[in-house]
Amino acid sequence: MKTFFSGILLFLVLTSCDYEGTKGYNTVTGKVGEILVVADNGVWQSDLRTCLDTNLTQWIMPYFPDVATFELIHKTPAQFEQGVKRYRNVLFLKLDPNFKGTKGKIVKTTDVWGQGQMVIEIIAKDYEMLEATCRSGLDEVHDIFDDISWRRLIDHFAGNSNQDVISKVNKQFGIDIVLPSHSKLVTERANFYRIEFPSGSRPIEFEGMGKTEDVGLVFSGLMIYQYDFVDSSQFELAQLLKDRDTMLRYNVPHEIEGLYMGTQYEKIVYPEGNVAVNANGEIQGYDLRGMFVFTGKPMHSTGGAFWEFHFRHPKKDKMICLSGYVDAPPTTSWTHPLREIQAVLRSVTIK
Repeated sequence: MKTFFSGILLFLVLTSCDYEGTKGYNTVTGKVGEILVVADNGVWQSDLRTCLDTNLTQWIMPYFPDVATFELIHKTPAQFEQGVKRYRNVLFLKLDPNFKGTKGKIVKTTDVWGQGQMVIEIIAKDYEMLEATCRSGLDEVHDIFDDISWRRLIDHFAGNSNQDVISKVNKQFGIDIVLPSHSKLVTERANFYRIEFPSGSRPIEFEGMGKTEDVGLVFSGLMIYQYDFVDSSQFELAQLLKDRDTMLRYNVPHEIEGLYMGTQYEKIVYPEGNVAVNANGEIQGYDLRGMFVFTGKPMHSTGGAFWEFHFRHPKKDKMICLSGYVDAPPTTSWTHPLREIQAVLRSVTIK
């Protein structure tokens, strides 16, 4: 990813304003994973469109089919003024011949027309300045929209009533998390919990759960497991994958005897990881993303995506893993359920 201030002609202004009347009742609209670009048709249909696509529709790796962080939709300024303004992510591209700066300006504002809204303006005197500003600054603009996307979901989940499940997680693992409303604890073992997220999802047929497949919908949930911390080598990718496969083999069987949840190791979806921190910055751990499949026999069954956060619990001296999973048909966008997983993982705090 490009460094934001590397070789740029750019002036960045970051502000946070709460406008009168937006709090409490004007909730944002639009899909999770959308950025509304407000620009004249001439700007939208120019070569700048490629720059917007490249920098704002980045991929969450290594999933197949590809999962984009955002999809761009477009309105002209006139269309925006005449319609709903409460889109959760809005990017204005403005040409102002009276602009006095020698560098483009990027302005960030929150909660303009709706609570939880992020509005970013890129302002320039002419097209050349606008293009230079976008090429230098859109990576960071992407990161601003990316960050608020999961923080917005944390705030939303924090108001949900899942206290029975959360209390059990507190007691067993010494952590606190937020969850989607009506999440259910369906597996409860000494070192392993599995939580199903709300209905409206396509269930995987776990042992003892019965046949409840709902074709075409999305199934997602969270697994939490722990094991003894020995040394820092446990954070190496190969060791995390080995420990993951061991835990899932014994705790997530399929209804077909001999099959269990495992990890896909095909080159195109080989798991990837990176250092990550929780929302308040107090827990540093390791993110791990990849694809799962039910394995254990020459035959394979349904599979999907996983996103995990691993960290050492400072009070228990345990390795803790929060492992979110999504099972969805390839024709369905995975962006929203993966964002929900990301929000749950980032929400974790030490109890």
